[in-house]
Amino acid sequence: MSGRSDTDRHEPGRYEIRLSGHLNARWVAWFDGLSLSRESDGTTILRGPIPDQAALHGLLQRVRDTGLSLVSVFRIDRAPAETPAGEPHEPGPASGQ
Repeated sequence: MSGRSDTDRHEPGRYEIRLSGHLNARWVAWFDGLSLSRESDGTTILRGPIPDQAALHGLLQRVRDTGLSLVSVFRIDRAPAETPAGEPHEPGPASGQ
């Protein structure tokens, strides 16, 4: 256990999810609200706001259903409304913050 409070798990945040392979266009609607980019290195990146950990887990189940391998999940920052003005935004692993 990390010793973090339950409220940490319910904060909205922006995430970056990297997949091995290019996601077929037919899956794009499944990830509504997230930007999708196909990278030249053969990966697909999904980025955007995720309201809480339950939504993140649901999203990861959808990723599993695409058949592509999950490479990484990073929490980019807190949702803009949750970040005090002037506070620096540092990317970090979703599990490490």
